Amino acid sequence: MGVGSGHPQSDGARMSGKKRGLNSRIVDGGRRKEWTQHVVNPPVYRASTILFDDVAALNAAKPRDGTFYYGRQGTPTTWALADALTGLEPESVGTRLYCSGVAAITVALMTVLRPGDELLMVDSAYQPTRMFCDTVLKRMGVSTRYYDPLAGAGIEALIGESTRAIFLESPGSLTFEIQDVPGICAVARERGLVTLLDNTWATPMFFEAIRAGVDLSILACTKYVVGHSDVMLGSVTANAQWWPRLEQTSRAFGQCASPDDAYLAARGLRTLGVRLRQHEQNALEVARWLERQPQVARVLHPAFPDCPGHEYWKRDFRGSSGLFSFVLKGGTNEDRARLIDSLEQFGIGYSWGGFESLALPVDLDQLRTATRVETEGPLVRLHIGLEDPEDLIEDLAQALARYGTGA
Repeated sequence: MGVGSGHPQSDGARMSGKKRGLNSRIVDGGRRKEWTQHVVNPPVYRASTILFDDVAALNAAKPRDGTFYYGRQGTPTTWALADALTGLEPESVGTRLYCSGVAAITVALMTVLRPGDELLMVDSAYQPTRMFCDTVLKRMGVSTRYYDPLAGAGIEALIGESTRAIFLESPGSLTFEIQDVPGICAVARERGLVTLLDNTWATPMFFEAIRAGVDLSILACTKYVVGHSDVMLGSVTANAQWWPRLEQTSRAFGQCASPDDAYLAARGLRTLGVRLRQHEQNALEVARWLERQPQVARVLHPAFPDCPGHEYWKRDFRGSSGLFSFVLKGGTNEDRARLIDSLEQFGIGYSWGGFESLALPVDLDQLRTATRVETEGPLVRLHIGLEDPEDLIEDLAQALARYGTGA
């Protein structure tokens, strides 16, 4: 089993036998006494070579998480973060760390697919996920069929003899459709298929993927786990059936994460509970204001009743995070560029999940093949950070006031 298979034995987790709340698990996870000694946080263990007392100890060592073997297999710094992430996913047994979210996605796919297989990939997937399917997987003889994110249990009609896996991302990265994850997973389990979910938007705080039936739950820890826009990191958390294969594949590809990055991610994780709630509160305030503006056609936010799949969000999720999109009412891409350029409180750049707010122009051309999303005008994606929402609204107001005027 993975290092995250048991309860962390930290100084802050002395109530053995008592089921601890989510925030307590966020604070205590991975802080085992053998890793922390007498300090609060596991120190940064940097290592390539691990020294053994004698040849017998060298020969007895096994390359597995939680055991000193070689630097690529990790140290207490990386084991502690993996342990903490596993503890946030009930019914999971282990977590592996990777150098980025994309690396986590690709290794997870390579864990479950082989030449001749077919992958069902949600049409609203993160663009690098789509690129990996259309290039690397295609070259190795794996075919990808894209499906409507709102297919739900109806996905069974797409399953063929060579279908091996179903990949979900809920909500979608740009258009925010919520999928019926439990429904799709139930169909997959009945047909003997493996399911993978990119759970970066919600994190286990707002959606417990493994408990919902997912086999492999993926996070771009770069986003909300790290929370400070200064680390690239990814993770895959697995159930009992797929954990051994995930471990094996990760070792075979030489995948590992820097202890310095793991340390920063673990430090960021401790405040995930309060940060994500504040992101949620700020984003809802901004999104509700945007919904009332005459220049805005609609807001794509999973917590809004008119967002596709909202009924699944309401049924399955504990909350919403800070990322959503809005559609402008008419105008051109040049008008949208001027709007974004005029924002002072929002940065312009990729990624999200940090403490700062971001704005990004979104073009769906060539990003959807199974479904078509019609918009009344250009699309803008916002990540709402931890600033005062009044300041963000004031900034958006001055930009929208000039929208379409050429100013």
